[in-house]
Amino acid sequence: MYIKVRVITGAPKEVIQKIEDDHIEMYLRQPPERSLANKRILEVICSMYPNRAVKIVNGHHSPSKLIEVSEKNN
Repeated sequence: MYIKVRVITGAPKEVIQKIEDDHIEMYLRQPPERSLANKRILEVICSMYPNRAVKIVNGHHSPSKLIEVSEKNN
């Protein structure tokens, strides 16, 4: 499953809005430096889909990202 994520960094408070099943908008406090925002995005998505593998497929340096959520291989 793929999820489109739109990220706004440096927000005064963290807000996660699920627009559709495959589209999420996130307002994060973390800055985009040193991949802090990307790490937080993955933490949030992992909490939404426990026991799943989550990775950023596209948009590592962009506010629009494509996240892949797949079955975890044990």
